[in-house]
Amino acid sequence: MKKILVTGANGLLGQKLVFLLSTQKDIEVIPTGRGPARIDFHDLKYLDIDLSNRNQVFADILKIAPSHIMHAAAITQVDICETDKEFCRTNNVIASENLIEVALELNAYFQYISTDFVFDGKGGPYNESDPPNPVNFYGKSKYAVEQILASTPLEYSIVRTVLVYGVGENMSRSNLVLWVKNKLEKGEPIRVVNDQWRTPTLVEDLAMGCYKVLEKKATGIFHISGKDYLTPYDIALQVADLFGLDRRLISPTNAAEFQEVGTRPLRTGFDISKARKELNYEPVPLERGLHIVREQIGIRE
Repeated sequence: MKKILVTGANGLLGQKLVFLLSTQKDIEVIPTGRGPARIDFHDLKYLDIDLSNRNQVFADILKIAPSHIMHAAAITQVDICETDKEFCRTNNVIASENLIEVALELNAYFQYISTDFVFDGKGGPYNESDPPNPVNFYGKSKYAVEQILASTPLEYSIVRTVLVYGVGENMSRSNLVLWVKNKLEKGEPIRVVNDQWRTPTLVEDLAMGCYKVLEKKATGIFHISGKDYLTPYDIALQVADLFGLDRRLISPTNAAEFQEVGTRPLRTGFDISKARKELNYEPVPLERGLHIVREQIGIRE
């Protein structure tokens, strides 16, 4: 029986991981998050834990003694990480260090969810052997944890992903697809960058990729994303068309004009050849992913 602790269980990926794992045989899932559970985890025992509190992490998680840890919790808002670096470091680096220490104590398998933002965006799409060079503090915090993991004797995997979209319950933040849909439904004009390139990832695909890595107890780095390489502007146009909304409300802009606090890498996106070969991972095309989102929202053909 695998006992799997999932951090960030209230988040979009965390929710999907918990429900996917809970349908598998011989797996006990422990969903964790900071603060009360925001969704109904049914008969699973949810753990409210502040991962940056080392004493609490050791006391609570050693008692549970998971055989596997899937670490999906993080502060992912790039601008918040840039303006409050200490907050970002505490929640992304120190919290991860605490979990890694516990994993070492338990000899638990450790899976860490990372990001395309560990790259500088000058050479995408990237494969697993390309050298990271983050250009914002969020990316630096995520890469710092990758380096910490690499210095340990743990059995671990790093799953990097790109521009995750999908539908969750009681989400504390949106994602590009839902943001575009909501703005256009209100008749609000939006500006979307057309000089950044990504491989957008349906959250169900990401959860399945993470599970495939964990099931094999694979080690090392895996790039798990969608397979379509396009700009946020292209994505927004597809969202408008699929939901029957007015694409004339969408204006293209570029990263230089669309000023943000944290620098975004221009060309990331992933080469997913390794995941296809070693994990039999095959993501849906963006068009199909958007149809899935529409069905989950409750809109039928």
